[in-house]
Amino acid sequence: MRDGGKTYLNRFSKSERAVHWIHAAAFFVLLGSGLVLYLPSLAGIGNRGLVKDVHLYTAIAWALALLAVVLLGDRKGLRRTVNDLDGFDLDDRLWLRRYPTKQGRFNAGQKLNAAVTAAFAVLFAVSGILLWYGERDTRFRFAGTIVLHDGLMWISLVLLAGHLYLSLIYPRTRHSLRGIVRGDVELQWAREHHPKWVEEVLANGQGSAGQAKARSGRLGPSLERGSATQVSPRDGD
Repeated sequence: MRDGGKTYLNRFSKSERAVHWIHAAAFFVLLGSGLVLYLPSLAGIGNRGLVKDVHLYTAIAWALALLAVVLLGDRKGLRRTVNDLDGFDLDDRLWLRRYPTKQGRFNAGQKLNAAVTAAFAVLFAVSGILLWYGERDTRFRFAGTIVLHDGLMWISLVLLAGHLYLSLIYPRTRHSLRGIVRGDVELQWAREHHPKWVEEVLANGQGSAGQAKARSGRLGPSLERGSATQVSPRDGD
């Protein structure tokens, strides 16, 4: 697709974007309510019992919403995304050592961030369930549970600050925000930051119109004619 003379490539499907924004929205509510419960200086904000309920039911809604996206959304595309994030190759390892290597749809830093985010989500859920159940049955009260839950919160706050800086402020990477908001990114930016992915997308898009439709879920003019089009390496939503 061309927009203002620029060519854009599909980067994230609706299902992928839904997973991101559900997680982001829930995280901000959980972080805010968690800080109110944790910091004495914020204890005067709202009723403590109500804040605890908001914290608990937001966590439940987060889990159910993610489950709904997985069950009702583009499961095949989500599986491919998981595979993309899970695969660490030589280029990824060299990238982490600051060698100038080509990166795929996700660079090594994004893969690590996804792994940490998933691990933290599981640890938050387990420790949160133990804290909730421990208030009802003292046999499930463990001294380290609160330390773990609170420690995860502070580490997540630092990671969030870095994530927001890269997506909103840092000039070289803030264009990536368009991908998670609108689903596509500028071709030239993608070539600079994710050249292996661009090569794969363009290679997959140079077949017949029917092949392009099968790959992307969108039918547009052929890339070989140099016309504007949107191409995605994964199925549509």
